[in-house]
Amino acid sequence: MKLPRRRFLHLAAGAATLPALPPVASALDYPTRPVHIIVGYAPGGANDISARLMGQWLSERLGRQFVIENRPGAGSNLATETVVHAPPDGYTLLLVNTSNAINSALYDKLNFNFIDDIAPVAGISRGSQVMVVNPSIAAKSVAEFITYAKANPGKINMGSAGIGSVTHICGELFKMLSGVNLVHVPYRGGGPALVDLLGGQVQVMFVGIPESIEYIKVGRLRALAVTAATRSPALPEIPTVGEFVAGYEAITFHGIACPRARLLTSSIGSTERSTLALQILNSRRGSPSWAACQCR
Repeated sequence: MKLPRRRFLHLAAGAATLPALPPVASALDYPTRPVHIIVGYAPGGANDISARLMGQWLSERLGRQFVIENRPGAGSNLATETVVHAPPDGYTLLLVNTSNAINSALYDKLNFNFIDDIAPVAGISRGSQVMVVNPSIAAKSVAEFITYAKANPGKINMGSAGIGSVTHICGELFKMLSGVNLVHVPYRGGGPALVDLLGGQVQVMFVGIPESIEYIKVGRLRALAVTAATRSPALPEIPTVGEFVAGYEAITFHGIACPRARLLTSSIGSTERSTLALQILNSRRGSPSWAACQCR
């Protein structure tokens, strides 16, 4: 899925190193108190899981607590705005995800400019969504699902983490390329949507693998396909959507960022950012950096 905002990919390549300014406290002491990571979605979804795993890792490595704050709403725009206007001290970070790139193209007017106001620290992951259905849907493959959906137009509910979220865009791309009519039901996060998918209130969802894999393994959800161009090592037996729908591909990414506009007057400088970046990169054991994260 190729987004029109190519500048975001330049941003994702990494922020330029800034000269160190006289700090309030020694850069080598950072952090000296708890750091807050703002997540733009409700607990239980892929974004929340990624942030909590990384927060735990950083807490253990840096000796200070990294607190996860969920600020759901407006497809993660509320969380982004919170970080943009946070005190310029380096203690409020943003869990960046694919939706931030989507929102840069989706919304005409925002209270911030993501390209100018947010600077990347490091990438965390690059992955795939998985197309899952409630077992009440008899379809065992994408082809069978398309046949069933075309025979029942407007009768299948598709859950998402909200308008403009990755789950939403993946579903809309599927609808467009396959020609099916699904009813979009937006939630305030992937967690609440997943709960209703399990309960049968919605029947299909393009959800993150981390929050759905256990339900898939025990049969509470049926995985039909993954959204990336290649099969996922986590679900090697599950085909890709592209094997059934020509031209379909969608990948996701997560990263950590901080306010860009306030860096010049902030106590957080290049040393602190480097500290965080090195710890995050080490935790990923050689996985691709944010520079490699692309939304195709």
